[in-house]
Amino acid sequence: MGLGPQWQARDGWFEQHPAELERQAILHSRQQQSLASEASAAAQPPQQAVAAQASPVPSYSNQQPEHSAPLAAALHLPSDSARISVTPSPNVEEALLGWEQLEETVANCQRCQLCNTRTQTVFARGNPQARWMLIGEAPGEHEDRQGEPFVGKAGQLLDNMLAAAGLDRDRDVYIANVLKCRPPGNRNPAPEEILACQTYLQQQIRHVQPTLILALGRFAVQTLLQTEQSIGRLRGQLHQYQGIPLIATYHPAYLLRNLPDKAKAWQDMVLAKQHFARLSQPA
Repeated sequence: MGLGPQWQARDGWFEQHPAELERQAILHSRQQQSLASEASAAAQPPQQAVAAQASPVPSYSNQQPEHSAPLAAALHLPSDSARISVTPSPNVEEALLGWEQLEETVANCQRCQLCNTRTQTVFARGNPQARWMLIGEAPGEHEDRQGEPFVGKAGQLLDNMLAAAGLDRDRDVYIANVLKCRPPGNRNPAPEEILACQTYLQQQIRHVQPTLILALGRFAVQTLLQTEQSIGRLRGQLHQYQGIPLIATYHPAYLLRNLPDKAKAWQDMVLAKQHFARLSQPA
């Protein structure tokens, strides 16, 4: 039986291995911490320096190593700046503003670039004490001009659906949008625009405290439910937004372009009425 070839590692191979790079980074970090501790101890008064020397050395056995920028590049890991999330924690809430102060804040908002192209902001319409809250996506051309949501053809269709369901648009519902400014050309809302505007909608919901939310359109549904699923998958069932029952359905503007789905939207309205009646019953 013959002997196979003997394989030898090429020079510099191990030094460039990700595991060795990470080990070297950890050692370098500990050396830097040690040097900083020595410098701090030298600058302290004698009594504090003695106390510092008597302190136990912290254990790093349960800590995850921090990746330096060169190491992150070698391991193809994201740097700290790349790991920053634009999604705020749902548990963090801004102080609740009064209705007038909130509306004034929205009217003067400059949190995103839409402030440069809008005619005016579109705050809401309807009854702030209503038990139904309808949430759409963004103002269109007519809404931008008149300052109210759902006043164009899509608004007329929504009014007809509400009337058919026995709901008065001014008395029984409160209607707002995810965005308070019209995107130019009625384009889709951008993620940074939704993020900049979302606290306004959250405050409106906290003020109204609705019994039921009817979310109209993909961007409203996905923003409120924090999902990328389609309305086709989300409609026909009861969801929750921060403890508030929510029904997902199509946007009236979509229905004007896709007439066969009007029947599905009406089914969603009927489902919403059924759940609302159940939720409104005394315990």
